[in-house]
Amino acid sequence: MKILGIETSCDETAAAVVEDGAVILSSVVSSQVDVHHPYGGVVPELASRKHIEAIVFVVRQALRQAGIEQKDIDAVAVTQGPGLIGALLVGFCFSRAFAYTLNIPWVGVDHLAGHIHSVFLYGSAPEFPFIALLASGGHTGIYAVLSPTRAECLGQTLDDAAGEAFDKTAKLLGLGYPGGRVISELAGKGDPHRIVFPRAFLDRQAFDFSFSGIKTAVSRYIQTHPDTYRDEMEDIAAAFQEAVVDVLVEKALHAAEAKGYSRIALVGGVSANRRLRDRMREAADSKEISVFIPSVELCGDNAAMIAAAGYHYLKKNGPPKDWLSLDVYSKTASLAF
Repeated sequence: MKILGIETSCDETAAAVVEDGAVILSSVVSSQVDVHHPYGGVVPELASRKHIEAIVFVVRQALRQAGIEQKDIDAVAVTQGPGLIGALLVGFCFSRAFAYTLNIPWVGVDHLAGHIHSVFLYGSAPEFPFIALLASGGHTGIYAVLSPTRAECLGQTLDDAAGEAFDKTAKLLGLGYPGGRVISELAGKGDPHRIVFPRAFLDRQAFDFSFSGIKTAVSRYIQTHPDTYRDEMEDIAAAFQEAVVDVLVEKALHAAEAKGYSRIALVGGVSANRRLRDRMREAADSKEISVFIPSVELCGDNAAMIAAAGYHYLKKNGPPKDWLSLDVYSKTASLAF
C-alpha cells in the first residue's frame, strides 16, 4: 500500500510517499525558517499563508521523487492535530480534496503518533512494548507504546516543551530562531559544569516535565552578569543543555524501569540533539536498555512519519466513516489512536 502523507502542523510544509508503513519512497520538506527568523518564532498567520503557497508544489515533488503518478496512490494520511489551527487546515483540506477526487481512503493522524512512528522508518525498529520519549518544540512527553495503534501517555510537560525552552533561551542570548541547533553548537565548545542551572525533576517517581524554570534561571543569570555573560555564552549554552538533557534522560530511564521495558525510542525534533542522543545511549547501556533513534532527517516534522502512522490506522480500522465531517484540533486528547 502506497500512502501519501501530508504534514502542515507548524512551519514546515511536507509531503511523502511511504509503502506499507515502513519504506520511504520520497520525503519532501519545505521549511519556513527564513520567514519566521526575523520574528524570533513562528507567526501563525504567516505559516498558514506559506503552506498555501507550497502545498501543491511539495506534493508534486513527493510524487515525482517516488516515481509514481496520482493514480498509483492507495490512500492519503494527513496531520489532524495538534498544531496551529490555520496551518493544519491547509494540509487537512487539501488532503481531503485529493482523496475525494481520486476516490481513495483518507485518514487523519495525530502528529505525536507520527513522531513515534518515525522510529520504524530508519534502521532496526523496537519491538512492542517500548517507552517513547517525545521531545520537540511544541511537545514533551513519555509514552508506553503498546502496539502500532496504541500508546499510553505516562507524563508530559506542565509548561514549556524542551524544544521551546531551547528556542526561548536562544532568544534570551540573542542567538535567533530556531535555537536548538545554535545552542547545541555553542554547547559543544563550552564547559557544562562551570555554571550550574537547576533541574526540575518535580516528583522523581512521576513522569511529568517542567522546563520554564531553566529558562528563567538563564534569564536571571544574564541579569546578574550583564557585563560578563556575553563572554560566557558557550558555558551558558552547555550548562543549559546539560540541565535539560539530565531531566529527559532520567525520566525516560525511570519510565522504562518502572514499566519493566528494555527498549526506549527517542523521537521528536529535540532527539536530533547530539548530546541527548549520546547521553541516552550511555545511560541506557549501563542498564542494558536498548535505544532506538530515527535519523536526524526524521526527527523534525516530516510527512513520512504521518504516512507510516496512517498505514497502521487504516490497516486496523479502515478509513473513518465520517471523514468529510472531521475537523483539526490544537491539542491531543489521547494517543489511543
